[in-house]
Amino acid sequence: MALLYNLFIHLLIFGMKVFSLFNEKTKKGVQGRKESLQKVTSAFRKSDQVIWMHASSLGEYEQGLPVLEQLKQQLPGHKILVTFFSPSGYENVVKKKHIADVICYLPFDKKSLVREFTAQFRTDLFFTVKYDYWYHLLEELKRQNARVYVISALFYEGQSFFTSYGKWMVAQLRKNVDWFFHQTELSWALAKSIGLNRSSVTGDTRFDRVKQLRDRDNHVEHIKEFIGNDKAVVFGSSWQAEEKIAEEVLEGNPYAKIILAPHDLKRVPHLKQIFPEAVVYSMIDGSQSAGFSSRVLIIDSIGLLSRLYSYADIAVVGGGFHDAGLHNILEAATFGVPVLFGNHYKKNPEADDLIAAEGGKAFEKEGQAADFVMFLINNEDALDAMAESAKQFIDGKPDATRQIIQKILL
Repeated sequence: MALLYNLFIHLLIFGMKVFSLFNEKTKKGVQGRKESLQKVTSAFRKSDQVIWMHASSLGEYEQGLPVLEQLKQQLPGHKILVTFFSPSGYENVVKKKHIADVICYLPFDKKSLVREFTAQFRTDLFFTVKYDYWYHLLEELKRQNARVYVISALFYEGQSFFTSYGKWMVAQLRKNVDWFFHQTELSWALAKSIGLNRSSVTGDTRFDRVKQLRDRDNHVEHIKEFIGNDKAVVFGSSWQAEEKIAEEVLEGNPYAKIILAPHDLKRVPHLKQIFPEAVVYSMIDGSQSAGFSSRVLIIDSIGLLSRLYSYADIAVVGGGFHDAGLHNILEAATFGVPVLFGNHYKKNPEADDLIAAEGGKAFEKEGQAADFVMFLINNEDALDAMAESAKQFIDGKPDATRQIIQKILL
């Protein structure tokens, strides 16, 4: 099986290099990996003790950040390394203020590349977030006596681990991971069923992260003036399906204000065609903000969405009407906002939990979601009840970070 795994890695590298000729995102990942070794060599000495967090993408980074911040406080003499697999994670984080000494791409999982990379420092503590596992990396970390953890681990039915060809990787996890901190009881039970017994259920660290959002300054210039006395519907990380919902809401209710934050800023020109009277956020000047005539605001800036949710009366979160993957619904729910989304979210157990708590609702078709948005706008009691349920759902979640830190630092 190790031979097949190495073949898979070689094919992955070859495929990404070929695809990078046609895809800008993949190109950034391939080119960025060429800089990873130089970055750690420049920032670390071989004697430095390092806390290393690996996140596949931006969502996993946000999930792991509360744990990383607490470890930095508890172990101030350690240096911090954060690696990403996906450019969408790396590109978003590297441009922001962060606590890491180095942020870079994870090297491709070839034994020689991993060994050269990890030899530049001493990994005292490594954790990956959710389910991004790489065989040679984990094997090399254990060979160097690093402590290895998985936080917010999520096992679900249908994963390769529960097939005959997945048994080899399960054996590697059993050998090389010190502890799994599971998001859910189901994940814990599934892991136990395949022999991954060093584990506990601590909950999802994303809840700790989104609770922190309430305590910061969430002011976004011009938003209060744009909304005025109307109801605000924020379409977060929107795709085409959510844009259709926005169109229907705009046509069906004269008192709704629409704020569209697309999942990709390349969609902004398209949104301007759909909503020709819309205001584009970066184009607002002081005189315009004194009196908005448009009912649609297009956000063409990165990093505002989680703050925008604090202004919302209703949130429609993108990615759930197709298989792209549901975006973060917790960032909206933490502000006591009803959250609506499509029903394609099998890797998001928090969606089922939010629905059960009556703080969220999923829909098969865009028209159904649009109708429900308009129902909430016209029914204050239903809107308030759903908003309170969303907030209580977040408030009721345990402090996963505290439990994880206590176990790691025993």
